[in-house]
Amino acid sequence: MAATRAIAPKPDEKPDISDKSAEVAMRAPRRRPRAWRWADVGEFAGSAASALLLTWLIFDRFLPFRIQGVAFAVAWYALTLPIYWLVVRDGHGPVAARDRLASILITTGAALALSPIFLVVGYVTIRGLGVIDFGFLTETMELTGPLSEAGDGGLLHSLVGTLQQLGIATLIAVPLGVLTAVYLSEITGPLARPTRLVADAMTALPSIVAGLFVYSIVVIRTGWGFSGFAGSLALTILMLPTVTIAAEQVLRVVPGSLREAALALGSPYWRSVLLVVLPTARAGLATAVILGMARVVGETAPVLLTVGGTNILNVNPFSDYQDNIPLFVFNQIRSSKETFVERAWGGALLLLILVLVLFVLARLAGGAGPGGKSRRRRGAAK
Repeated sequence: MAATRAIAPKPDEKPDISDKSAEVAMRAPRRRPRAWRWADVGEFAGSAASALLLTWLIFDRFLPFRIQGVAFAVAWYALTLPIYWLVVRDGHGPVAARDRLASILITTGAALALSPIFLVVGYVTIRGLGVIDFGFLTETMELTGPLSEAGDGGLLHSLVGTLQQLGIATLIAVPLGVLTAVYLSEITGPLARPTRLVADAMTALPSIVAGLFVYSIVVIRTGWGFSGFAGSLALTILMLPTVTIAAEQVLRVVPGSLREAALALGSPYWRSVLLVVLPTARAGLATAVILGMARVVGETAPVLLTVGGTNILNVNPFSDYQDNIPLFVFNQIRSSKETFVERAWGGALLLLILVLVLFVLARLAGGAGPGGKSRRRRGAAK
């Protein structure tokens, strides 16, 4: 095989400038418009300061009347955008200027959308922190009267009722929801379409309808009366469609090659589903279960019609009258006494913490892939 020889350029030929410029461009650090640097932060801070001074000058010197508050903030924001656009355009070009302006507008929209959530969480936290202590979690309202202080009594009876009712609802809804999801994703029989339609419709079911149904069938017709188990049945009706739909979507993500490999080894279809499909999707199924629990833990209307409510500790969910945290908050907030209202804020904060814990657990369970390994562990294994 003949060796190739480099052809030297002739003396009268000019060097190719385009190749040198391309080489220099490749060696130069790549500028990413989306990446914020300290210089970009300084440019934005300077633009915001200039806009603030200009807004103050307009509002304080030029206008014949004084305007403060929201109007001043809106004018400051409106002047910051063009000033910052001019600064970035002069230093980095029009492409980077448009990108920065779009980033600021999108960030502002996201902040406005999330601000009500942060305001609600912050306000509930501020109002509830002054009430929650060790006694609030270990005492009941049995010996608490209208003239008692806000620190007297607690919601131990409500916390026990919430955990029991949520546990019973989970024990009933999870097997039914997972079996229904397996039927919808693996069997796909003649009832698959109407079952999916009913499950989708039940996700938008008002919670008070579930409470009325259990109230009319269990509490009134059967003579069972108000109990924690009746409240668990109402919560099961609300939890079942959430678990079913989420579990079905998780099972559909499982690769079909795993099913084919199990069938090729001679395994029956039910055994491949039980020993291959479900273990592979166990992290997603755990997420579906926790999301279903978080969906119903704060419901008030169903338990208001089925549980009854009480101020004493009742650890038997099948006996008459029990309490839970949403019902505790509802009963406390109805009073005109300020001490009762403060206890309601404490119960609302505890319920908020419980829901937050459930969503964190769902996030941790959802971060695990096939085989139960999280993304961090899979990255460490690589």
